[in-house]
Amino acid sequence: MTRFRIGSFNVQNLIGPDREYYRFEQYTPAEYRTKIDWLAGQLQRMDADIVGFQEIFEKDALRDVLRAADEGDAAVAFAPNLSDGGPSDRKPGLAVLSRTGFAAAPETVQDMVPPVDIAFHHPGGGDAGHFTLERLSRPVQKLRIPVGGRVVTLFNCHLKSRLGEYVRPHGARHSPEIDLLHYDAPGRAMGFLRAGLRRMAEAWVVRRLILEELTHGHPVIVTGDFNDSEGAVSSEILRGETPMPDYTELRRPEAKEAADFHTDDQAARIREQIEAVLLHSAERIGPPNAPDRDRRTTAFGSLDRILVSRHFHRDFPDRLGEVEDFSVFNAHILDQARVETSTMSDHGQVVAQIRLRDPVS
Repeated sequence: MTRFRIGSFNVQNLIGPDREYYRFEQYTPAEYRTKIDWLAGQLQRMDADIVGFQEIFEKDALRDVLRAADEGDAAVAFAPNLSDGGPSDRKPGLAVLSRTGFAAAPETVQDMVPPVDIAFHHPGGGDAGHFTLERLSRPVQKLRIPVGGRVVTLFNCHLKSRLGEYVRPHGARHSPEIDLLHYDAPGRAMGFLRAGLRRMAEAWVVRRLILEELTHGHPVIVTGDFNDSEGAVSSEILRGETPMPDYTELRRPEAKEAADFHTDDQAARIREQIEAVLLHSAERIGPPNAPDRDRRTTAFGSLDRILVSRHFHRDFPDRLGEVEDFSVFNAHILDQARVETSTMSDHGQVVAQIRLRDPVS
């Protein structure tokens, strides 16, 4: 029987020393060494065979972490951000570590070709505008990883943050809305609207990629910083629709009379179609008697998660394996006096341990 551990780790601005990642923000050589040592220590505590990293500005800095953690022999796939600018205008990318290597060349998705066009219509019909997404705020990684004689498709993502997205006028140093001495409440609200729209659209893009894999019968795992709560709309888009308790109580869309509800067979077919493509929180389907613990994985709430397809759900008869443990490494988050330092991370780390069933001979 094979076990493997998979984790998600937002490292918070990993970049080399004396390199400005945001305006006026950089690490001294001493701060950089401290950050490398702390990240390496956390990575060793996680002891994960596969790790999805977020907020990686430079792959060389990640290599320093891996060497310090004695993971220098692991395979690494780095996905730079296509929107990354020069000093003071950096945009972070992603990376994935795999002790078992990759079964195929890693893939990265960020530019939408063709663009994602979300059309709106008036209730009575007619065009009501549209929202177009041409590029994700950060890349999405798609990797095929061998584990225990099988291949799992991993998606690593970092959805748009909840910080407002504001338009900077041409030639201006900053957007007017970030000047809080001249507080623009409608403008700030519009910034949050833009961020929310982008985050939900990005969740849909990842969901579409997931569905392509599930349609072909491939087991799927998703790691990342979803930048939203578990019950948020963006999280539901990415995870999939939760089945209703009883579809026989739902009237059919082509009903010609009030009593025309779905039959038992139709209800079963609906439920199977939904459950076949639904992802599950590794934390929620882990061991039923796991000890209670503070679930916060960032200083702001539970944003970092691991999702799995039903191939790893203990209640699925044809499962390949099941989540048998889930760990949260967030002691530094719970100690609010410590989380202020940028040489740590404002995120905790999450790790799921999965036990694979023996192949049927």
